[in-house]
Amino acid sequence: MLVYSNNFSGFKTWRQFASYVGIAPFEYESGSSIKRGKKVSSLSNKRIKGLLSSAVATSIQHNPEMRVYYQKRVQEGKNKNLVKNIISNKVVSRVFAVVKRGTPYVNLTNYAA
Repeated sequence: MLVYSNNFSGFKTWRQFASYVGIAPFEYESGSSIKRGKKVSSLSNKRIKGLLSSAVATSIQHNPEMRVYYQKRVQEGKNKNLVKNIISNKVVSRVFAVVKRGTPYVNLTNYAA
């Protein structure tokens, strides 16, 4: 992420980076056709998207918070790939937050009652 984001200075927000990577959802409309669901862009950086996909799989496997979130959303009937895309957005937002603040990541679930 350091290289592709130019040391996190090439993008102002994590959402811009998510759009560059191809994990940000966009409305799908075509002229007067019926409005469809949101889709991700096919114009993306496939290499970093693949690396994020691996990070998401590891996160679901080893991070209890992400595992619970993934299982809950899948049980609600959500598409597995949609949930993985949401988790990849969470990972990107957390990485950008840690770098922009200059502080280590604090897992708040350790402090929840």
